[in-house]
Amino acid sequence: MRIDAIKNGFVLDHIKAGEGMVIYDMLRLGDLDVPVAMIMNAVSSKMGRKDIIKIDADIDVNLDAVGYIDPDITVNVIRDGVLCEKKHLELPERVHGIIKCKNPRCITSTEQELPHVFRLTDREKRIYRCIYCEAKAK
Repeated sequence: MRIDAIKNGFVLDHIKAGEGMVIYDMLRLGDLDVPVAMIMNAVSSKMGRKDIIKIDADIDVNLDAVGYIDPDITVNVIRDGVLCEKKHLELPERVHGIIKCKNPRCITSTEQELPHVFRLTDREKRIYRCIYCEAKAK
């Protein structure tokens, strides 16, 4: 297997094995016209198995969405073929447009133009609640 080095872009590393496709789909990487490499079930001394996503383009990555899915992911920023920054993600305090409120009585059910916004209410249990109706995200 050959996966070339990245010139300018990102490497999303330490993704829990099996969650790489969730991130791939959520970031809509299949819609991009840039090289994207998905490595699944790579051997990791730290995690046992992990997924890795390499994006060879300088694009905007929604780090809040990535942090919501898996806050233990490391984002490596590559410029001119050199690792120039390493970001360790955390659970975002608020998420916009990533999850939708399932409460049929929530105002977002009737007012379609309202953004779906959730705030972190319990960091340990990773619980998010709708800012409009306080319904727990599922």
